[in-house]
Amino acid sequence: MELKNNIDQLNLSWMKPKWNLNGICSAGDQSTEQRPLPAWRWLRTAAAARDHSRFGSTSPAVMEKISTDAFPLTMHSSEKQETVCIFGTGDFGRSLGLKMLQCGYSVVFGSRTPQRSSLLPNGAEVMSYSDAAQKSDIIIIAIHREHYDFLTELTDVLNGKILVDVSNNLKINQYPESNAEYLAQLVPGTHVVKAFNTVSAWALQSGALDASRQVFICGNDSKAKQRVMDVVRSLGLTPLDKGSLVAANEIENYPLQLFPMWKFPFYLSAVLCVFFFLYCVIREVIYPYVYEKRDRTFRLPISIPNRVFPIAALTLLALVYLPGVIAAILQLYRGTKYRRFPDWLDHWMLCRKQLGLIALGFAFLHVLYTLVIPIRYYVRWTWNNRTATQAITKKENPFSTTTSWLSDSYIALGMLGFFLFVLLGITSLPSVSNMVNWREFRFVQSKLGYLTLILCTAHTLVYGGKKFLNPSNLVWYLPSAYVIALIIPCTVLVIKFILILPCIDKTLMRIRQGWERNPKYSESALNGKTDI
Repeated sequence: MELKNNIDQLNLSWMKPKWNLNGICSAGDQSTEQRPLPAWRWLRTAAAARDHSRFGSTSPAVMEKISTDAFPLTMHSSEKQETVCIFGTGDFGRSLGLKMLQCGYSVVFGSRTPQRSSLLPNGAEVMSYSDAAQKSDIIIIAIHREHYDFLTELTDVLNGKILVDVSNNLKINQYPESNAEYLAQLVPGTHVVKAFNTVSAWALQSGALDASRQVFICGNDSKAKQRVMDVVRSLGLTPLDKGSLVAANEIENYPLQLFPMWKFPFYLSAVLCVFFFLYCVIREVIYPYVYEKRDRTFRLPISIPNRVFPIAALTLLALVYLPGVIAAILQLYRGTKYRRFPDWLDHWMLCRKQLGLIALGFAFLHVLYTLVIPIRYYVRWTWNNRTATQAITKKENPFSTTTSWLSDSYIALGMLGFFLFVLLGITSLPSVSNMVNWREFRFVQSKLGYLTLILCTAHTLVYGGKKFLNPSNLVWYLPSAYVIALIIPCTVLVIKFILILPCIDKTLMRIRQGWERNPKYSESALNGKTDI
C-alpha cells in the first residue's frame, strides 16, 4: 500500500506539460494513448525500480505499474486551455505560437491584415488587434518598436492586461530608454514584462535542444512576472528573473553583444601570435638569408606556426593563473579581503575561462601540426639524405642514452600535460561543471590546473635542454622563442610556490576567512570611502 501511495503521488506530481522524444510538449493532450518513455525517464524509472528491489521484493505486476503509470507522458486534465494572444505574425511570432500550441495553449494572433495572414500554425486563430486582445489577459508583442504607435488606440482594451515585450534593437543603446520602458509609457494601464528576446525563432522550432534555455525576465509587477515565468516553464525553458523593468535595457543589449567576454582573450592571443611569428621569422628566415643567402621561406607554413602555437598555449595557460597570484599578493599587502581589486584585474579574472579555452585550442593545433611532421617533404628529404650519407661514408651516429631519456621524457611530459589540458577544458563546460560541487570544481581547475602548467613548462624545458643557455643559439643577440615563452610560466610557478609556504599560506587563509590586519581602516571605508 505504501508503494502504491508513493506511485500515486508521483502521478500527481507529473500532471504538468510533458515532453516526448521529439521535444514536443504534450500538455493538454486528452488522448489516453500510451507513448514510449524517453530515454532519461526510462533510466530514472529503472533506477527507482532497482533501488526498491534492493530493500524488498518487487513483483512483476508492481514493476509494470512503475514503468507505465509512474511517469505518464500525457496530461489528463479537464482544465480549460489557457489562451495567449500574440500581436504579430512574423517568424518569431509564428514560432512562439507553434510552440505554445504544442504545449497545450490556445493561441490567438492579432494582425493588421488578418485576411492576408498565412503560414500560421494549424489550430491558431487570427483576427484584428482589438478582437484578439479581448481573448486573453497575456498579450505577447512580437512587433518592432517602430510600430508600437497603434497600441495607443487600444488603451481601453489593453487596460490591466499583461504585455510581454519580446523586441530587440539593431544597435546597443539605440534609444534613450529600453523598448519595454517605452511600451510601459505608451500604454500606462498595462503590466509590461520583458521576456523571450534572448530566444531565437530557430531555438523555438528546434525545441531549444541545441540552444540556450535561459529566458531573462524583468517587470515591475511581481504577479505579472510570475504568470509569464509559468508560461516560460511550460515551454521547457528556464526563466531567470532580472528584477524590475529597469533591467530591460541590459536584457535588450545582451543579444547584440558579440562575445563580450572573449574580446580581450582574442586580442591578447592575436598579439601573442603576431609577435612570436615575427620573432621566429627574424631568427629562422631573415637571418639565414642575410648571412648565408639561404632561402628558408618554406618554414613559414608549418615549422614556424608549430613553434608559435605551443608558445601561445603555454603563455595563455600561465596568464589564466597569474591574476589569482596577483590577487593573493594584493590581499597580503592590504591585509584584508574587503577592498576591491583594480578594474583591470577584475576583468582579467572574469576572462580566465576564455583564456584557458583559447590556450587549449592552440595546444590542439600544436598536436595536429606535430603529427604531420613525418610526411613533410623537407623532413623526408633530410632523413633520406642523412641515411644515404651514412651508407656512403659507412659511418653511423652512436646511440646516446641521455638523448633518448630527454626525448622520451619530453614526449611523455607533453602527452600528460595535453591530457590534463583537455580535462580542464571539459570540466569548464557548463554541462559538466553543473554536475560537480564547488570543491570538486576547485580541485580540478586549481590543483590539476597548476599541475598542467608544471607539466607543460617542464615539457618546454626538457625540449630545450642545454640549448637554452648556449650562446651559439643567439641570433642577432635574440634568444630562442621558447626562452621568452618560459618567462611568465616560471614566474607564476615560483610565486605560487612562495605563496603556499605554511607561514604565508596560513596568513592568506585567515584573510580570506575574514581576518583583517587593520580593522579600523575597513570601518572607515565602510563609512564612505570608495575602496569598498
